[in-house]
This record gives sequence, structure tokens and C-alpha cells, in this order.
Amino acid sequence: MERKTCGVGGVWCKFKPHLLMILVQLSYSILYFITEASFNHGFNPYVYVTYRSIVAGLALLPFAYFLERKMRPKLTLALFLEIFVLSLLGVSLSLNMYFASLKYTNPTFVTVVYNTVASMTFAIAVILRMEVINLHNPRSIAKVVGTLVSLGGIMIVTLYRGPIIRNVWPPLIHIHKNDHIHEEWFKGSLLVIASCVAWAIWYIMQAYSLKRYPAQLSLTTWMALVGGVQSAVFTLIVEHNISAWTVGVNIDLLSILYGGVLGSGLSIFIQLWCTEEKGPVFVTMFNPLPTIFVAVLSYFVVGDKLHLGCIVGALVVVIGMYLMIWGKEEEQEGDISSTKQRFKGTSNDPQKQSIAAGTDEMPFDL
Repeated sequence: MERKTCGVGGVWCKFKPHLLMILVQLSYSILYFITEASFNHGFNPYVYVTYRSIVAGLALLPFAYFLERKMRPKLTLALFLEIFVLSLLGVSLSLNMYFASLKYTNPTFVTVVYNTVASMTFAIAVILRMEVINLHNPRSIAKVVGTLVSLGGIMIVTLYRGPIIRNVWPPLIHIHKNDHIHEEWFKGSLLVIASCVAWAIWYIMQAYSLKRYPAQLSLTTWMALVGGVQSAVFTLIVEHNISAWTVGVNIDLLSILYGGVLGSGLSIFIQLWCTEEKGPVFVTMFNPLPTIFVAVLSYFVVGDKLHLGCIVGALVVVIGMYLMIWGKEEEQEGDISSTKQRFKGTSNDPQKQSIAAGTDEMPFDL
């Protein structure tokens, strides 16, 4: 009924999910540059992941406590151990490898590789027989072809750099870079690919975990806090310099607050709302945008070197991803409608309706 009474704001009501998702992806794109500038400033990536995870958990804690107190299941030892593994795969291990890779590559490369998480997840699901491939169904074929195309794109980006495309004007924003660090391209490639594999396994595991612990905000809060503790233990083992934990009022503090509150807090609420309104397929359609945003900002604003191989590989990855989205669209929409039918008439709780509409959605983003 509210949508019919939008009046002058009818256009905003219609396109609000689209605009919000574009803003979310733009915020993620800006995060890459803030963290890269912070790392080049000397901030330790492992300390960053620790602080960011704890800030994200503390920012989400009051919302999770009050909004889900009636639907949050009792936390047993078995559930806590499950959350511990989820935190390791989805937060501490993956994020540490992911952001450490920025020291050896660049944001454009990292965003291109990240787009292959969906393909890796599908490949693992097929191996575990969670996904059924029907070669007589065009959508099923599209999922397979999209997976292979996306993985081919990442091979292009990793193995072929190609000639450098000259910048058309001097950079508008100067970010101090340690060029000798960025020469370790292969090391950075292994780190970001390993982090994507960890996330792909995490996607598979969380599909089961959400059935036993369907409070998404609470689960996200637990993973952020437990992942922060895990990252802190790991950082204390590999980083013996106590001064690395010191954060001044500079780009380091900005990266922590931006990544924790906006990157891992507000963005989750927006994605949950968009998932409830439009479904998870709609949300995933915007995932390739950071690749475009980062490439444009890197080249035209920051003045990063842009290689031909990165452009070609990015296009191939995006094509493969949209093939996968098209292949999954019919299946996911059927799952959403059937789940909503189960919940219809049994609960007027908007939080439960949100869970019903978005059980396939990633509860914790970058």
C-alpha cells in the first residue's frame, strides 16, 4: 500500500533498491583505495583486519540484540564451534589474505579476482552434488559455461599483464606507493585466489549454518567478533612489534572506521533490505560494478598503471558472471517464492520474512 501512495516520490520508490545497491558497490570500491593508502602508509594489514572486524561486530551488536531477540536460537557449544569455523573461513583467514594481497598487486586486480567467488562456489557445489547440472536445460548450461568463462578470465588476469595503457592526465589524487612491493605480482595472486577459495567454501557451509541459526544479524555479529579475536591471535604470532597496533588520527583510523561501520555494517542492512524487496539475484547483479568503478578510479583519478590483460580479463569475468546469474535466476526465484509461501500466514515478523527471502545471501561482505 505504501508503494501506491508514493506520489511525487514515485520514481524514487521504484528505483530506490537500484540506487542503494549502486551506492553500496561504490562504497566498497572506495574502500579499496582507502585500505591501499593505509597499507602504503605503513599500517599492518593483519592489524587492520582485527580492528575492522571488532568495530563491525560492535557496530552491529545493538541492532542484532534488539531486532532479533525473539528469533535468536540458543547458542550451544556445537553452534559456537560452527561459528568459529565460519569466522575463520569468512573473516580472519580470508580477509587477512585478501587485504595482504593489496600490498603485492593493486585494487583493480583484486576486484577482478573477487568476482570469481561465485564461479568457485558453484564448482564446489557441483563437486559436493549440491548443484544439479542438466545439459538439456539452457540455464543449467549457462551456469557451467559462465563458471568456465569466469575462471578463464581470472587466468588471463593472472598470467597475462600485457602492455601498459598510458594515463591521459596526471593523477587527481596522489597515493604514496611502494613500487618494489607491487612487483611481487605472483605472491599477491596466490593470496587473493586463496582467499576467494576460502570464501567459496564459506558460502557452502553457511547455507547449512543459517538453517540452524537463522538470525542473520546475530550470526554476522558473532562472526565479526570471533573473527576479530582469531585475527588478533594470528597477528600477535606473526607481528612482534607492539607499535604496529598503534593507530593515529590519520588514514589508518579512517580505514578502520570506514571498513567496520560502513563496509561491514550499514552495507549489510542495505543488502538485506534489497534482498527482501527484490531477491538475492537482484543483489548479485551489482557485484561486477566495483570492478568497473575501481578500474575507472584507478586509471583516471589515482593514476594507477592499467594493463591490457586486466581489462580483457575483467570483461571476460563479468560476462561469465552474468551468464551464471541468468542461469541461476529462475531457480533462485522459485526458491524464494516457495520459501515465502511457507512463511506466509505463519508470521508477521518482518525479520522472519527477510530471512525467508534471503537465505542465500552473504551475511557478511567486504
